[in-house]
Amino acid sequence: MEILGSIYELIWNPLVYVALGTGLAFSIATRAVQIRHLPEMIRCLFARASSDTGTSSFQAFAMALGGRVGVGNIAGVATAIAFGGPGALFWMIATAVITASSAFVEATLGQIYKVKAEGEFRGGIPWYIEKGLGLKWLAATVAVVAVLCYSLLIPGVQSSTIVTSLDTAFGIPTWISGLILVALTGFVVFGGTRRIAAFAEKVVPAMAAVYILLAVVVLIFNFQAIPEVIRLVLASAFGVDAVFGGLIGAAVSWGVRRSLYSNVAGVGEGGFAGAAASVSHPVKQGLVQSFSVYIDTVMVCTATGVMILTTGAYNVLPQGRGPLVENLPGVEAGAEFTQRAVDTILPGSNIGGGIIAVAIFFFAFTSILSYFYYGVTNIVYLTGTSRGKLALIVKAVILLSVYFGTVQSTEAVWALGDIGYGLMAWFNMVAIAFLCPVAVRALRDYERQKKQGLDPVFDPSAAGIKGASFWESPAAPRRKAATYEREGGVLLRRSNR
Repeated sequence: MEILGSIYELIWNPLVYVALGTGLAFSIATRAVQIRHLPEMIRCLFARASSDTGTSSFQAFAMALGGRVGVGNIAGVATAIAFGGPGALFWMIATAVITASSAFVEATLGQIYKVKAEGEFRGGIPWYIEKGLGLKWLAATVAVVAVLCYSLLIPGVQSSTIVTSLDTAFGIPTWISGLILVALTGFVVFGGTRRIAAFAEKVVPAMAAVYILLAVVVLIFNFQAIPEVIRLVLASAFGVDAVFGGLIGAAVSWGVRRSLYSNVAGVGEGGFAGAAASVSHPVKQGLVQSFSVYIDTVMVCTATGVMILTTGAYNVLPQGRGPLVENLPGVEAGAEFTQRAVDTILPGSNIGGGIIAVAIFFFAFTSILSYFYYGVTNIVYLTGTSRGKLALIVKAVILLSVYFGTVQSTEAVWALGDIGYGLMAWFNMVAIAFLCPVAVRALRDYERQKKQGLDPVFDPSAAGIKGASFWESPAAPRRKAATYEREGGVLLRRSNR
């Protein structure tokens, strides 16, 4: 564990600043697209697919949200509060708002440089590194790293938390729930992208809504504590609270780390999921993926944090220091904080354990499915097919990794998961930093067409973008010829799109 800990610190200590820096830079370059175009994000979310080849915008949104909403939203928030104090919740939210611009850039690039392979759209980090930067060797390296991360390093965090929460709530032995989880995962992943997208479309939004409703119920029972919690979070975030004032550095660090782990904005997942959508303009999916960051962190993570803090179901145990708060003696930082918080509704009923265990199962299971899709997408980049021997090996590895997470220590699987996400983040953030001007040109093209009253259709040559081979092909969406009608003696131009 000491070696894993050292690798983790080496990757993440500078990454905290890189993530915030790139997010701020993208916000400036796009003129805060993640805030200015919030209504447009919602409109694009429910737009129909422009062809039968890819998934709909909503399905791509749900698939990406399935990857974003997972253990980080429940256990991750708890660890941020435990090691960074209540102020970490503020920095999680602030980081999400800032880095939603990173999600916009990576998803827009994923769409711009996507390809059609085996009847489906594929795209993401390797494609925009090769086509946008012209560095095929680096693209291949990133694809190999992504396959290892999504099939081997990351899935264990989700499966470990699933079986632990089921054991705590229902007494199901971890080896039994682990085998069931592997069987369920195998059934869905062998069904292909469409089955994953269809499953995510139905499950993820419903579970997120139920979870937020649960948080509202907890808040109603503890409404008198809300003003003090708001004061505590803000005072702790800026180092002016009497108890947590000395934790401002830890609050920022843990808030940024757990925000990135939860919503993975800038890590590259939005590029993979966004590329699968069938849209008429790349910016549409960029906006949708940016909106998914708000759902993940500003809504779901905030719901978790407020439940924990209003009920007092937490400990604050800064690393290298004695405990500052120990409301739950002997309870490790993780999902049990949230379970204890929900238990306050009906003390002694263990209702919290059951409800949170079910929520964790669906959140984490859809994350595992998304990881599989991202891994296979990179296999397609390397080999040109998702049906070869290498793809079968990846399927086997991810199933083994899922079971491995159920029998290994929590500390080990979290360290491996953090290392995996950190590696992906470094590669992706450097790439999208160089390619940000491309996404900005696409955004300006989109805004220009919107001002003309059109439903934007992407023409890379008009936007001054090279290498977007799909959009230059006959299969790309095309604007239909305009029709003209007389109205009150005036000739009006009406676009068919």
